Amino acid sequence: MTTTMDRRSLLTRAALGATGLVAASAMGSLAPEAAFAAQSPDAGQPDPNFAEGVITGRNQDLLQVQGSDGRLHRIQLTGVTSVWKLRPTTIDQARIGDGLYARGVLLPDGILAAEAIWVNIVNLTVAITAIGRNGVQFDHHGQKVVGHVQSGTTAAVYNGTPAVSDLSMLKVGRHAQVIGAWRPGTNEIDIATIYTSN
Repeated sequence: MTTTMDRRSLLTRAALGATGLVAASAMGSLAPEAAFAAQSPDAGQPDPNFAEGVITGRNQDLLQVQGSDGRLHRIQLTGVTSVWKLRPTTIDQARIGDGLYARGVLLPDGILAAEAIWVNIVNLTVAITAIGRNGVQFDHHGQKVVGHVQSGTTAAVYNGTPAVSDLSMLKVGRHAQVIGAWRPGTNEIDIATIYTSN
């Protein structure tokens, strides 16, 4: 298992342009659920190896991100950075105005060398209000959310069983947890996984 010091060394070399490195996903899961698993080392203190916010700029492999807490993050993309935007992809799919979560290692100059980046990821607790052929509508604390089913990607987990592409057991009125990718500026998401009991 890779230690924090090994990760720091690996990501520092990657940020400085070393080649022949393993994929970042080998150091940690790129699964969307992993984005929400980052815990602060001290209660009430931000994790220095985790950042979130909105992309405000990009200069080659350096992202500028405005955090929801007002902090400005500089996130360095490396040859080992894994990127998720509904499915594994490249950073070229990220746009100014997209939201993101990033996990990596904070370098001495204050830049976060990213292991993994999740773009526009959301984790919603919802009630299912309507089910259609290509989508599911949700109520999220009184707000309507339109979920788009993505062929080959969207899956459901019923009662903790393994994920399946069959959504036929979803039921209107049931509560669920939905992980997906937000479509910025809308009330719409592309659904990655729906967790529910049936």
